[in-house]
Amino acid sequence: MNRNRLPSRRAHEVFKFGHWGLSYIVGLGRAPGSADVSEVFINCGKSGEQAQTLARDSAVLLSLALQYGVPIEDMRHAITRNPDGSASGPIGALLDMLAEGDGLSENIGLENSI
Repeated sequence: MNRNRLPSRRAHEVFKFGHWGLSYIVGLGRAPGSADVSEVFINCGKSGEQAQTLARDSAVLLSLALQYGVPIEDMRHAITRNPDGSASGPIGALLDMLAEGDGLSENIGLENSI
């Protein structure tokens, strides 16, 4: 399995969303000429806080999975879900947003929903 490495310079989209009463800032990177998300950055809270560490580490793992070609749908089905089918955690919520709107274009309204 080969990793799709990204160039040093690439387009980057940023949006915000809320989950568990916390505000998350998400950055999405895409390979040039591709509509597929290949890189994810997530910030939450202050540097050094547990939520920030979990968000950043989760984003690294999510980015690596995407760069190795793991489909978003496969990750969505592996993530913990609530009894109503909604994502239990913020990574699951982000994966749902990516699958439903594939990035910022349909989620830009979330900036005002925090």
